[in-house]
Amino acid sequence: MHNTLSRFHLAIPVDHLEKARNFYNDILGLEEGRSSDHWVDFNFFGHQLVIHYKEKQDVQDEYTNPVDGKHVPVPHFGVVLAWNDWNNLADQLKEKKVKFVIEPYIRFEGQTGEQGTMFFYDPCGNALEFKSFKDPSELFKK
Repeated sequence: MHNTLSRFHLAIPVDHLEKARNFYNDILGLEEGRSSDHWVDFNFFGHQLVIHYKEKQDVQDEYTNPVDGKHVPVPHFGVVLAWNDWNNLADQLKEKKVKFVIEPYIRFEGQTGEQGTMFFYDPCGNALEFKSFKDPSELFKK
């Protein structure tokens, strides 16, 4: 296994390219890369996120998983940020009036794996989670 962290590539469907582009540019503050009429690349905290236009489906299933008495959207994606970066992002999203599915909060406070987490949707229904571990070495601890 490699000692360096590999960058991931994630492509997600969006039913309105400009609304999604504006969200990832203006709300999350991501740098835009290459694009076409049907897709846009973003620098997603050092990873490659691509939004691809896909016509809206008539039926969209919404799945959730109960965690801490909250309904966590599944599937979802995001990144694990440094503690201060997570807090700063939470503040920025609140200032920009992002509607949270799960407001920023601390899980396992004072325990192994103490972490901040928050969930919200992009304008096309893709669920995002951003989290941070108080002690980054506990990311995979039981």
